Formats: sequence, structure tokens, C-alpha cells
Amino acid sequence: MNQRMKANQSPALDDLSSRVPSTLPTSSGLYWGGKWHTPSAAATLTCINPSTGKPLRDVLCGGASEVSAAVGAARDARRVWARTPPLERARCLREAAQRVREHAQELALIDAASCGNPVNAMTRDAEVAATQLEYFAGLVLEIKGETIPTANGSLNYTVREPLGVVARIYPFNHPFMFAAGKIAAPLAAGNTVVAKPPEQAPLSTIRLMELLEDVFPPGVLNCVVGGRDAGAALASHPQVDAIGLIGSVQAGKAVLHAAADTMKHTLLELGGKNAMIVYPDADFDKAVAGAIKGMNFAWCGQSCGSTSRLFVHDSIHDRFVDALTKLLPTLYRPGIATDMRTTMGALVNRTQYERTLHYIDKAREQRATLALGGRHPADPALADGFFVEPTVFVDVQPDMAIARDEIFGPVLSVFRWRDENEMLETVNGLDVGLTGSVWTQGLDTAHRVAAALESGYVWINDTSTHVPGAPFGGYKQSGQGREESKDELLEFTRLKNVNVMLGG
Repeated sequence: MNQRMKANQSPALDDLSSRVPSTLPTSSGLYWGGKWHTPSAAATLTCINPSTGKPLRDVLCGGASEVSAAVGAARDARRVWARTPPLERARCLREAAQRVREHAQELALIDAASCGNPVNAMTRDAEVAATQLEYFAGLVLEIKGETIPTANGSLNYTVREPLGVVARIYPFNHPFMFAAGKIAAPLAAGNTVVAKPPEQAPLSTIRLMELLEDVFPPGVLNCVVGGRDAGAALASHPQVDAIGLIGSVQAGKAVLHAAADTMKHTLLELGGKNAMIVYPDADFDKAVAGAIKGMNFAWCGQSCGSTSRLFVHDSIHDRFVDALTKLLPTLYRPGIATDMRTTMGALVNRTQYERTLHYIDKAREQRATLALGGRHPADPALADGFFVEPTVFVDVQPDMAIARDEIFGPVLSVFRWRDENEMLETVNGLDVGLTGSVWTQGLDTAHRVAAALESGYVWINDTSTHVPGAPFGGYKQSGQGREESKDELLEFTRLKNVNVMLGG
């Protein structure tokens, strides 16, 4: 959801790192039933600042017993919340949105310090989260059924009811946006929620719980910070009625396996290896800018929707690559995430950093040509952080690792194409299909290729933009269900049919 930022900001905007300690939450990572708790066994995790490699603070984390306690609190509250009038639920969501906006820069600073994304961009994440809370607040009266005509004099109708307890698990690339935005639909539908934030960056979620302590009744909104064991406990818990996950394909498969025994409803928004296709008649300059925007370099490419495979027609390929590699460094260069002038942050931790460098080395071994970047920045101020320059490879072939695997790093792979059928076969040749992008001025071409793409969300002459109310989700192993729309709201309801025989 990023918008392109200028590389040079006003000199008045500077490093906010000195303000970070005062913005961090003071509570533990365990919140349920309207109270903060300590784990049954002493357990903590250390949050690291990706820009410096230094610790921020320790937080308490839980396992299976804490998950059970949080689920119990949510279960106790579910009937009261389900019976709460829809407009009262909407009022609570709007109050939550207002508090998010009031604390937007504080929350952005927490995320910048803990997940490595630029503070300037993370302020927009807070706005997106507030908008989602308001959007679903506005849909509460749309949770309704219909009447079905009958031939026997009966009245047949349907009603939609909340599922009960919903678990929401989300990743480290937009911690606060997901923390606030992804509770909106299940709460609007009358469910109670147990949130499990990313273990790499849980601090903004903890702060959200502090801000909303008096907004929702006790037990309606709960949080358990923890690792994979906590996530597995939520997915397999018999009293969790549904689970919504944003994460990798591997994480989605693990959730499906864990949820199978209780057959709980799952909503999965998973990874992608997304393609942007440029035709010879495309607006050249806009397409170059779109290729950069689509990679989400502000987040170091750590976005499931990033168009990390760029297919450029042979007739404009060389000129396109030349323009792209000249423009990209002027827009995005790594910097300390808490500095308002920074346009591109750090990878979230050493694991992601080393994974990205591994794929860069592998691309060289497999004879892709490095056109830009590929290194840790030379700036001494960035020496201890998890930074990788914006990286572009050309001469990429479909069987290369960087052409097939979701790197989740700032690595763009450029393909040269001539034959449309062969190109589309390569584009659709993976087991994932989240987003896609087509650049052409031909109306027929645009709609023909959009129809041919095996992706759930397609841009024409654009990338990265999300439209409120437009359903977002993937094909194949990129997930199940749709989010960011009325479809997400209905995902957290179940349909009941009622048949009334009239006339005695």
C-alpha cells in the first residue's frame, strides 16, 4: 500500500530515534479479559531495532497455556458481544479509529524502530488501519440474509451469525496496520478476537492494546505475544472457531494442517511471486516508475504483493532497464528507519538479511546479470543494520531461484520477452498467484491479458495501489478467501436457514 516518496525531504525533518524509548509500550505482551498478565513460566523475547542491530526492549510472551487463557476470555465474552447492537459495535470501532489517528506518529515510530520500515511511510500504515476500522464500522448493517420464495406457503429466510472466537495472526512487514486493520471485520461481525502479533515486531500491537483497553468490553479483544508454538496452539485450539492468517505459503499450510482436526474456518492471505508485464506501447516513463513502485522498496521488498518479476518486451527492454536503474537510486536508498528523510528502511532481522544475500549470491551463480545494487550499503552509519541496496537482475531465466522463490527482499528480476504465449506460460507457471500488473495503452490487450493472468488482484497501468472495498486475495497457493472488502466481513459469519410453515 505504499506510495512513492521523494528521496530528499525537508531539512527540518530529521532522526526521531531519541524519541523511541518514550513511545514504547510499558505493558507485557499478554492481554486478555481486559487485563494484563504474566506467563505461567518465565518467558521473554527481545525486540531488536533492525536499523542498528541493537535491542529495544524485552517483552513477555506466552505459549499454549496463555493461548488457552486468552481463548477462554474471548469465549466468555462472545455471546455478550454478539448480542451488542450493531451500531454500538460500530461506535466502538470508530472510537478505535479515532485513537489510532491521534497516536499515528507514535505508532509509526514504534514500527519503524522495531520492523525497520521508514517512519514517514509507517504513518500512512496507521491511516490505512484507521480507514479499515471505519470501513467495517460502516458495514455492520449489511450483515443480513435474504428471503427465499417457496411453493408450499412457508416463509424461508436466512440470517448471518458471528462464528464466535476468531484468531488473527499477521506478519512483521506492516505490524500495526495489520494489528488494527485485521481486527475490524471480525469485531464488526460480532466475533471476539485473539490477536497474535509477529514475534519479530510485537511492540505496536501491545501499544494498540493499551490504547483500546477501555474501548471494547473485557474479553472482546485479546492478545498473546509468542512464537510458532503460540500460533500452532491458536490454530489447533478446539474453542477457536476461525483463524485468519497473513503470512508465507508454508505458514498457511501449517495453519491448515493444525486447523483440520477441528475443521475451523480459515482465511489465508499468503505469499506471491508477482509479475508486471510491459508491452511495447506502454507509457514508457510511467511504466518505469510503476516497476519501481510495484517492488515496494520502501519496505525493502517485504510485501506479498510486490511485483518482483518484471517482464519487459524485447523491443524496449534495454532502454527500460537503463532508465529503471538510473531512476531507482534517486528515489530509494537505505537509511535509518526512524529518520523522517529515509525512503527505504532495513530488513526486519538478520535471518531476512542473510536470506536476501543468499538469493543474490545464488543469482550470480546461476548467471543472472547484476544491473544494480546487490550489497550492504557503504555508509558507515548503516554498518550494524540489516540493510541491502535496491537490487536489479537482468537476463533472468524461469528456472532460476530468484525467478521462482519469494525472496521477501529488495530484489527485482527482469525478464526479456518476445512471444506473448510463452511469456504468459512463464508468468502463470508458479504455484502462487496473488497480484499481477499489465502495462499497455491497448484496451483489448489490457483486458485479454488481465483475464489470462492466474492472479487474484490485477492492476492495469498501475502497481501496489489498494482500493478500499476492493477484494484482495490470491489464486492457487496464494491463499483462500478475500480481504479488505465486504467479502472479509462475511468470512467471519455463518449462514443459517430458517423455514417457517405458516397457516397451522
